Amino acid sequence: MSSVPERSDIDEEYKWDLDSIYASDEEWDAAFEDVVERIPELEAYEGQVTEDPETLLELLETMEEVLREVSMVVSYANLRSSEDTRNQEYQAQAARAESLASKARSAVSYLDPELQELDREEMQAFIDEEPALEAYEHYFDDVLRTKAHTRSAEVEEVLADLSDVTGSPSDIYSMLANADLEFPTVENPEGDAVEISQGNFTKLQKHPNREFRKTVHEQFYDRWADVRNSVGSSLKNSVKKDVKMARIRDYDSAREAALDGPNVPVEVYDNLLETVRDNLSHLHRHAELKREAIGADELQMWDLYVSLTGDHGPEIPYEQAKEYIIEAVEPLGEEYQERMAEGLEDRWVDVYENRGKRAGAFSAGTYDTQPFIMMNYQDDAASMFTLAHELGHSMHSELANDAQPWHDASYEIFTAEVASTVNETLLTEYLLENVEDDELRVHVLDEYLERFRSTLFRQTMFADFELQIHEIVEEDGPLTPDRFDQLYGDLKAEYYAPAETDERIAREWMRIPHFYYNYYVYQYATGISAAAAIVERIREEGEDAAADYREALALGGSEYPIEVLETAGIDMSSPEPIEDAMGVYESFLDEAAELLELE
Repeated sequence: MSSVPERSDIDEEYKWDLDSIYASDEEWDAAFEDVVERIPELEAYEGQVTEDPETLLELLETMEEVLREVSMVVSYANLRSSEDTRNQEYQAQAARAESLASKARSAVSYLDPELQELDREEMQAFIDEEPALEAYEHYFDDVLRTKAHTRSAEVEEVLADLSDVTGSPSDIYSMLANADLEFPTVENPEGDAVEISQGNFTKLQKHPNREFRKTVHEQFYDRWADVRNSVGSSLKNSVKKDVKMARIRDYDSAREAALDGPNVPVEVYDNLLETVRDNLSHLHRHAELKREAIGADELQMWDLYVSLTGDHGPEIPYEQAKEYIIEAVEPLGEEYQERMAEGLEDRWVDVYENRGKRAGAFSAGTYDTQPFIMMNYQDDAASMFTLAHELGHSMHSELANDAQPWHDASYEIFTAEVASTVNETLLTEYLLENVEDDELRVHVLDEYLERFRSTLFRQTMFADFELQIHEIVEEDGPLTPDRFDQLYGDLKAEYYAPAETDERIAREWMRIPHFYYNYYVYQYATGISAAAAIVERIREEGEDAAADYREALALGGSEYPIEVLETAGIDMSSPEPIEDAMGVYESFLDEAAELLELE
């Protein structure tokens, strides 16, 4: 029987090294209590923020000391809870950590409102009198920029104190999807029993046997139907939370509020949706190539993930994937390449799926820790590309942490998704140019096309759905599971017009955790567009362009995202990068059609 192993059955070398944060849970407890004792230090400055420059600097330095420790406490607890969502001890630890973080945020919630009592000239006078404050110029600019949307110190304290409560829809969904929801076991064509999971569903949908894919599709989404009311309620309340928070801060919409955080113009979102809709013909062509490749009269929803070659593709063990990725990033410079290789040996990565492990993949960590990458590696090309993706995030953090002080190191998701997809693009080009195995080359080409499909088109479809469901709540309309189904099903039918949609695929919204992240997903699509342009520039200009890109990564959060990408030579305020990405997608479709003798 093919089954998901327990965590204890996996070798230590394939688990991340959380002992590098705290050597034991007891050490974590001590750090937790230390932060608890220091929170009153932060509260003591209330009402004194603008008293004089020296007091302001003292507060900022104290806040940094406390919040850096808070971030480590939270990171350790969250990473432990992700290892096995069934472990109640670590779930409780994560809840305690989040509550502590909420208290710490609440303890300094007065800071921005009090700073906003100063105008820009008064703030500059503070900096002139205390030059050490100059290091905080970007932070001060950001605070003053959002002055119109910051409430009184009392209201800000309440909002900060409620943060662990307002996050409950996402928490409830995560526990349901990852811990409580069990999926059926099905028999594969080889006669083995295979347990469907959140982690392996996509891989099973790539199986060459069409009837097996159909069975997996039906059983998976039928199981989701059993909890549609629970998931519908959690998503509805998550959207209502976004809308209410935006109204509290006097924004016209939840989208405006979400994009104003990183100072991304709303036009960037509109450009994305409009440009992708204008180019759906490329996605439709990809779907037609799949239909022809599998020899079907009609493409069905359980065919969308299947390779153009119609089979699994070659097995790519984790060790081989590491070698390919390290070689692929050579254009980014020797130091970048060597640092990534060292990280892979230093147990940055939690490699394999285990029972109860959180689904998907992510890169995490803090200013004072190494990066930590969660994988559910499946020995295939998709997993290899996901590893490259997450390593992009980790290397972004490493470069930013090296170059920036703590308060400027943390970068926005908008730029983060560029770093991850640059790595994917470099991996594709390296393998196509250097690997002699024709089978692997074809699958690499197919995988990159899938990345484009799932990142540029699918994430834009998600962004469209997210916009629609928020607008319904903003217009005081009802959100029900049936309404979610209808909206999502219509979008799926539009985006994948050559394929037949079924009632089950309309439930796909239920399995997407990113809908709880408040206008998050569009950044995957803008990210892959910018990444394609950056890699093309590096190919044309060499080290000068690579240096610009490394400089952009090293900026971290010291500038706004649009400005960061301008450093790398990319203008995301225009639709041009998205249009250029469409051209890349089309060229790869041409190559695939020629290699596989399709069309």
